[in-house]
Order: sequence, then structure tokens, then C-alpha cells
Amino acid sequence: MSTPYPFTAIVGQEDLRLALLLNAVSPAVGGVLVRGEKGTAKSTAVRALSALIPQVPVVSGCRFSCDPASPDPACPDGPHETGGGIARPARMVELPVGASEDRLVGALDIERALAEGVKAFEPGLLADAHRGILYVDEVNLLHDHLVDLLLDAAAMGASYVEREGVSVRHAARFLLVGTMNPEEGELRPQLLDRFGLTVEVAASREPDQRVEVVRRRLAYDDDPGGFAGRWADDEAAVRARIVAARALLPEVRLGDGALRQIAATCAAFEVDGMRADIVMARTATALAAWAGRSDVLAEDVRQAALLALPHRRRRNPFDAPGLDEDKLDETLEEFGDDDPDPGPDGPGGGGGQPPQDGPGTPQGDAGTDDTPAEPQEAQGGQPQASGGGEQQPVRAAEPFRTKVLSVPGLGEGATGRRSRARTEHGRTTGARRPRGALTKLHLAATVQAAAPHQRARGRSGRGLVVRRDDLRQATREGREGNLVLFLVDASGSMAARQRMSAVKGAVLSLLLDAYQRRDKVGLITFRGKDADVALPPTSSVDAAAARLELLPTGGRTPLAAGLLRAHDVLRVERMRDPARRPLLVVVTDGRATGGADPVALASRAARLHAAEGRTSVVVDCESGPVRLGLAGELARDLGGTAVTLDELRADSIAGLVRDVTATRRAA
Repeated sequence: MSTPYPFTAIVGQEDLRLALLLNAVSPAVGGVLVRGEKGTAKSTAVRALSALIPQVPVVSGCRFSCDPASPDPACPDGPHETGGGIARPARMVELPVGASEDRLVGALDIERALAEGVKAFEPGLLADAHRGILYVDEVNLLHDHLVDLLLDAAAMGASYVEREGVSVRHAARFLLVGTMNPEEGELRPQLLDRFGLTVEVAASREPDQRVEVVRRRLAYDDDPGGFAGRWADDEAAVRARIVAARALLPEVRLGDGALRQIAATCAAFEVDGMRADIVMARTATALAAWAGRSDVLAEDVRQAALLALPHRRRRNPFDAPGLDEDKLDETLEEFGDDDPDPGPDGPGGGGGQPPQDGPGTPQGDAGTDDTPAEPQEAQGGQPQASGGGEQQPVRAAEPFRTKVLSVPGLGEGATGRRSRARTEHGRTTGARRPRGALTKLHLAATVQAAAPHQRARGRSGRGLVVRRDDLRQATREGREGNLVLFLVDASGSMAARQRMSAVKGAVLSLLLDAYQRRDKVGLITFRGKDADVALPPTSSVDAAAARLELLPTGGRTPLAAGLLRAHDVLRVERMRDPARRPLLVVVTDGRATGGADPVALASRAARLHAAEGRTSVVVDCESGPVRLGLAGELARDLGGTAVTLDELRADSIAGLVRDVTATRRAA
């Protein structure tokens, strides 16, 4: 087994270390979500934490880690007698992003269950993680069906496996720790709320601290055992402090004044539900125990708010996480109580850590990846038009709920919520022979396949003789996520401020819809003389919204260049992910200018997309009393459909009339 990097040797990242240590003191806090850029010791810190958690007593031979003092009466390996047991280190179980459902919750031996009536159950990762740590790296990329299972287990403290009338239940209480890079997409709100605390991490910009990070990492890589030995005393000290804080935790008093501050803070920041209040109370109590105090002070409540509320106050996916600390201080002061004066700093800076040679890590807004230089980058790569000057970006209008745009047919892409697809989850539509391991048994088809062979197999009793070749996999139909590629006209014809604001609002609405339907998105803009890939296809809808906000306008309308650039991007993405079907959304008034016969060039470029059977939608942005209908002609060349900005709204009158008309014609 490889030697883990010592927790106490991590340079900086005080908030990250403190959040992990608080969960080690009080697992009831509810876990940690670590958000940040690549290469910021997220995974290193989580893996190092497992070495600090005290050992847990377990029933000897129990695959589900039952506590010998109070064994689970429904344990599949039970019943167990009270008392005895052995002590072992707490486990840290890693859940791979591409894991199957059976790997997470466990698997039943279907063949034995049918032929012998035996509940032969192989525990999964949830059983392994019971009373330990469940770690999910890149948790935002986890498939929806695995997220649903995690939510159920986290809510009930147990895992249930139901397969064709065979039921297994076991305890599954674990510390959930996830890491993610926001550039690769956001997390579902339901799972986001299940994390007790969240921290934003970023690499230090201090040269001395960066030097120390490199120095320690190189020393660890050269001699992991020797490096860990040099930090053994510090590790032992932190481990002892965790044990002492756990012992003190039941004696910590959470007074009415602190509770009033917690409730007022959650109300002031308009968080949903009551989970934030409960998590803040538990965190503040753990902070006091970590500092060696038996009373919760205002400083504990403040630190608890900074860790427990940022990910809960987001009103929509495009709001950056974080808290207004001035508002927090005002609320705490207004609802302050008569607690005794705070004493020496207890929880600050992740106390108990070894002294650092470099200055502390700056705690900026690491959750947003857009820097002040980005507008220059967005503008610098786009040539100025000879026919008009560039206009400054305008703010998008308020987003609205859009009509559902989908790709026709039946796909096989990643699980999502947009278009119909063959998936592992959904309604059963048929059966087939399994390709590899059987995951979803189609019982009727299996019995039908085995029935003709019973006499030849010598069946003599009531049981059905089932062989491996008889097993049938259920085929199911659900929904997939698509690649939604936005091609946005940013030319001078779109530059009227009110008009461009409405266009940006429409695209922002479509981006919000893509976020909710678990799509990948990309953004291409065209103006002046060329088209620019503002955002390559990604799962980060936040990044697309940020690029849209910075989009300038002006110049000619190189529509053909935009369509050709979209064709190239989709061709490359098809090689990378052939199962994910694309949806091209062109936002334009249909005008084309610049060069010789720009309209004909745009028409030929559009027919390239049509020849490949690509699903396209043209959002017609033309306005005014005189309309040329060019967007409709473009939609016909693309082999797609055209909708106006008004028709794009789910509750628009035009959309309702069109739907009613289509229904009457179908009848």
C-alpha cells in the first residue's frame, strides 16, 4: 500500500483543512464539497484525512461494518451478538465517476436467486463506506442515476437493493466528500444541498508559498516513507486533538443567543429549507470542540456561516457562490447575545497544523474562473469590422422558461433529460441477450427463454432450471443529454442595445434549460470577418453564461463562416463522443454580408449540416414592421425549424396557438 501524503504537510488551504477536520470531529456535520481549479491539493487533502480519523470498532467478519455495541438488527450478515468486535482503521472508499449501479449498491446473483431461491448478495461501495468516508472525485460528472442512489442513502442512512421481488437492506452512514472543478459543470441542487460544508480552493499567488509546495512535493515523491516519517509527530498531535474534540463535543453548549444568530443569518441570506440552520449549528458546535471550548461563541457562528451557506444561497445556476461578509457581520452584530468575551483564537486557520514557512493562502473568490483579463481575450481574437465600430457588451434580459427543443429519434448518449434514448433507467420497452454483465433482468423474457428446455434439463421439482444463456437484459427507454451548440450572430445588424439584450436573454434562457437537462454546451459567435469559438463544448453552463455576458457586437455578418466553424466543431466532437447527439441552435436575423455573394455562401454552408441529418433550430431575431424572412430560409437550408423570440417562450400566446393547431390537425 502506498504511503499517503501527510495531512499536516499540506501548505496553505486553511479553509479546506478546517472543513475536513470539523467533519472528522463531528461526522453529523454532513461532509464537504471542495470546489476549485486543477492542481490545488483537493484530492491529496481528502486522501490524507483518512489517516487521521480514529479507528472504528466493528463486528468481526461482518461485511457491513456493524458496531458491536449496537449492531444493525437488519444486517444481511446478522443477527450479531452485542459486545466484542475488533478495531480497524476507518475506510476511505472512492466512487469512480463511471461506476455502475451494481458497483455502488451491490449486486445480486440473479442466476442463483432464480434457480435456488438464495439471496446471494455481494456488497457494494455503500456498504464498504459505512462508518467511514465515501469520496467522489469530479462529483459534478457523476451520472444522474448514481446521484439519485447517493441522495437516497444520505437521506435514509441505509441502502436498499430491489431486484425482481428480492430485497436487501443494509445500513449506509458515511462522511460524503466530493471534489470538483466548476469549469467542467455544476452539481445538481439536490446533491449540492446534501454536502454540509463547501470550500473554494485556489493556488496561491505568493511565490514563497508556491516554492514550498513544490519543495515538499518533490521530497515526498523521492522518498514517501521518509517524508511521512518527518511529519509523524504532527500527524499524531492532530489525531490526538481530534480524539479530544470528539470527547468534548457532547459537553459543548449551544446557547439561545448563538441559535438566534444562526437562524437570523440563514434568514438574512434567504437559504431554502431548514437544513442550513441545522448544519450551521452542528458546525459551530464542532468548531467550539475543536478549539477546546465548551461554549459556542459568535466567532464560531461566523466561521460556520462561511463554510455552510455559500453553496446554499445560489438562486440560479449562474450566481457565483459566496457570502457578503459585511452583511454577515451586520446580522451577527444585530442579533448578538451576551456570551462571554471570545478568548484566544481557537478555530481560525485550521489550528493544530504545523507552522508554514510561507504566508497564508489568500482566500479569494476561487469559484469564478473569469478574470478581469477575459473580456480582452474575448475581444482580442475577433477582428474589427470595416463597416462599423465595436459596441460595448450589454446586459442580458431576464431569462424565461423556454419551450423544449429536442433531437428526434432514439439515441444512446449520456443520461440526461432532453431527448429520447436507450438507457439503463426508464420504462422497459423490450428484452435482449446481455452484452457483458447482466444489470437489469427481464424476468418474463428469461422465463420464456428457459421454459422450452425444462424437460431436456431434467426438471423434476417446482423450481425452474435456468442457465446463463436464458438470462435476458431489459431494454429501457429514458432521456439523454445532448450537445447544444449555440451559434450567435454578434454583428452590427444585431447591435441595437434593446434588441441584443433580448437576444442574450433568450440564449441565457436556453443555457438555463440546458443546465437543467444535463447537456453539454458550446458557444460560437460570428461578426466582422470571421467566427470565433467563444467556448468549446463543455459541461460548464456557467462558463457559457459568463462568455455570453462579455459578448461585444458590431461589424459585418459572416454567417457562412459561423456555419462552417460550427460544422468543424461538431465534426471533432463526434469523433470524441460519437454517442452524444448534437442540437445546433442558430441565433440570428438571417442576414449575411461581406465577401462575394454572402447569401449563397451561407446557404451552401447550411446545406452541409442538412446533409449530415443534423437537428437545427433557428431563433429568428428579426424585428420591426418590415421583415425579410431570411431566418426562415436559413432554417429550410439547414433542414430545421425556425422560431421567433416570442415563440421560444414556453408560455407564449403564439406557441400555444401553434400547439393547439397541431393537436387539432393530428386529431
